[in-house]
This record gives sequence, C-alpha cells and structure tokens, in this order.
Amino acid sequence: MGWSTEQDGAAAQGGPGAEAAGAGPDEGVRARPPVALSPSRASDFMQCPLLYRFRVIDKLPEKPSAAATRGTVVHAVLERLFDAPAGERTAAGARAMVPGEWEKLLAKRPELAELFAGDADGERLATWLAEAEALVERWFSLEDPTRLEPADRELYVETVLESGLRLRGFIDRVDVAPTGEVRIVDYKTGKAPRPQFAEGALFQMKFYALVMWRLRGVVPRRLQLVYLGSGDVLTYDPGEADLRAVERKLLALWEAIRLATETGDWRPRPTKLCGWCDHQAHCPEFGGTPPVYPLEARPAEGGGAPQGRMEAI
Repeated sequence: MGWSTEQDGAAAQGGPGAEAAGAGPDEGVRARPPVALSPSRASDFMQCPLLYRFRVIDKLPEKPSAAATRGTVVHAVLERLFDAPAGERTAAGARAMVPGEWEKLLAKRPELAELFAGDADGERLATWLAEAEALVERWFSLEDPTRLEPADRELYVETVLESGLRLRGFIDRVDVAPTGEVRIVDYKTGKAPRPQFAEGALFQMKFYALVMWRLRGVVPRRLQLVYLGSGDVLTYDPGEADLRAVERKLLALWEAIRLATETGDWRPRPTKLCGWCDHQAHCPEFGGTPPVYPLEARPAEGGGAPQGRMEAI
C-alpha cells in the first residue's frame, strides 16, 4: 500500500492534484475536497472508500515499499532508455542504468533509505538492485526497443468530461503508427493476473484510452500491459462502446465520492488486501479510529447509501 509511480509523477508535476499525491500532510496545508480522478485513486475507492479518504483527504503517511520503489526505478530506466539512439538501446546498457536511477530517486526522496536500514554490508540493497536489473532485462524479451520510437513517454494527460468530471494521470508510453493508429503501453513490474481478473487490470488502460479519446478525438487502436514479473503481454483493442461504458462507471464512481465527501461517510470495505494496508491503526476493522474528519460534513438526506459497498459501480 505504499507510494506508487503515479503518485511520484503527480507530486513532481506540481500542478492541480498534487495535493493528493504526497506521502503525508504538509504542515499548514488545509484539507480540500477531491477535484479530479486518476486511475489509482479510482481503484482505491473501489477497493475501500476509507482507504481513499486516508490517502486523498487525510493524506496519511505511508511507509516506503520496496516493491513500489523498485517499480519506480524500472519505469525510469525504460523511459530514459529511449533517449539513446536505437542502436544503443541494449539490455546490458539498460541494466547499467539501474543503480544510477536508484541514486537519483534516493536524492529526491531520502526517506527511501529506510528500506535498507541496518543493511551494513549492502547485501539487501545489492539483491534488490539485481531484481530490478532482471526486470529490465526481461523487457527486452517482450519488446524490441530498437524498433520503437515512442511518441510520448511518461505523458501527463488531463481532460474534463461534459459532466464536469476532471480526469488525469500519467501514461507510461504512447506509440503512434505511421498510419495514425495509437497504442497505449503500461509497464507492470508484477505478474500478470489470472484471466478472470484481467478486466480489473484493464480498467486503468481503458481510463487512459477514454482520456486520450476526449483529448485527441481518436480511440486508441490498442491497449498493452507489459508484465515484467511474469513475462506476459496483455492486449486489448477498445471501441467507442467500451469507453462510453467506462465513462458511465467513472461518473457513478465520482458521484459516490462526492456523496462520501459531503457526508463524511467513508466506510471500510474489508478484503484480503487489508493485511498489507499501512492504515490499520486508524481503521475500525482493526479496532482503530480514523482522524477527525477535516472537512465540513452534513448528514445525507434519507441516510445515504453505504459507502463501503461498491457492487453497483
């Protein structure tokens, strides 16, 4: 439940929405209602409304995660690899970039040194870096960077739907064919989900496809998830009907978030993922008490709908 690459990018962007990106509240900064939706925050709310509140409104700190941090380093390597001429994009060269990208990230976020506290001989760090290097090398068995010239890398996208809902996020890579077809690519450092869970994995990609469609007027030809942990590539070719369905889902989701924000009714939704949550001390499911709600709240008319139940969205 630690820092994500999307959070890292949003914080660096420094624009609207950066208030929801940090690992903890800044002294003197007042809590504000959410003003936009990103794929990660949408997934947070669908997973557990209370988790969304802790991250977006309360901005509770979270411990650095070795897995998420490794993912950030790997993403940085795969982004910057394309700065080199095509013939110089080699697996050996990419592996050699890993330690340097880790040092750059550590300089930006010194608290990540906590991940290797007590590692006097550097053995754990060496193992962690080797794992990151292995993920980078595996990518070369899935795609050939010498034949790719991305149109965009780590592309920040933002659009406002007709409803007024603002959507934003960062896309790992956008490829544009000579004939104009657009492919959206996302790197995952974990393993591919089982087929029955593939739809959940594609939610983020359909979100990005919707934003790109609204921004550029073209439905992306292909969505591609590259799973470096298992060496799988998951693809999906969306249509307008798919993206309209995603838009309807996001509007319903945003309405549920709006209602929870106004009423202060953020109910936990227990799942197996709770065991990895950093906020157990504040969660009623674990005997904790949430912080005092920092926004003005009013009771919902008619009692409102339970915010912990997302089956209808």
